[in-house]
Amino acid sequence: MQIAVSAEFVSAAADGSGSAGAVVSSQSVTAAVHPVCWYEQSDTGAERAKYIDSPMATDYMSTTRGDTWDDYKARLPDYESYADDTEGRWYIPVCDSRYMADGDERDFGEVMADYYANNGPVYVPAGSAAPEPVVDGATLARAAWDAVTIPTATIGYNPMVGDLQATIVGWDTWVWATGDTPKEVRVTATAGPVSASVTATASMLTLQPKDGVAKCTGFGIPWSEDNDRIGTDCVIVFDRSSAHFKDNVTPVDVKVSYAIEYTATDGATGTMDTHTTSTTTTIPVAEIQALNTRPTKQP
Repeated sequence: MQIAVSAEFVSAAADGSGSAGAVVSSQSVTAAVHPVCWYEQSDTGAERAKYIDSPMATDYMSTTRGDTWDDYKARLPDYESYADDTEGRWYIPVCDSRYMADGDERDFGEVMADYYANNGPVYVPAGSAAPEPVVDGATLARAAWDAVTIPTATIGYNPMVGDLQATIVGWDTWVWATGDTPKEVRVTATAGPVSASVTATASMLTLQPKDGVAKCTGFGIPWSEDNDRIGTDCVIVFDRSSAHFKDNVTPVDVKVSYAIEYTATDGATGTMDTHTTSTTTTIPVAEIQALNTRPTKQP
């Protein structure tokens, strides 16, 4: 079935371009999702009654399934009432592990057993609506999350010296999240009677510069004279200029990792594997040249 998925992105930026803590962008997409368990059309009332009353069915139940005959009949309430109906249909519960989402850590056997315990066969007279397929909350949450594209991080930095806007070797280069870099993602979707909400949160940038060392415990703040007195939680110290790189800029890998939780109206709750966005940006790095001279003796 097709589902509508909505996502909101809460900005990590503190430089005014994204208004940190505000919802700065959103997505609305559609996705296809198949329930793990559903009802499937089976015999007419007459066909099933004939089968139940046949010796073949008795032998099959006792030798193959191990159920008692009374157990089997109990799952088909009032089957005798439909013994003459050649148009109405029984619908039986079916589960298939192929529709478990990637990364779904639930045990399929437990999912199937729980569904069968709460959803027995249903008789549908001709002209009546068949049972609607219901996507369980965990499956719905994963399908919704997989349908959303998470923006990668963008950054600003300081100092920015000269025409190249370069930082300097050996200095603390302040780095901070800009624009729509999300620190929180909120995803919602509904399929029939079930709604699911997914919340993904991140706490910092992860920076991997070439020719330097980064230390980030947050998303950084823009440099200013006032902020300089406070300090920042995200800096890079470059140990070499960009002169040996193409275009005279140093590559910096930028990652953000999100912890993911979900809840659903059918009572499902859980977590998903950490999701990490990754991109590479560049920062020009320059050296400050100094001339050391030996003092001359004064006459």
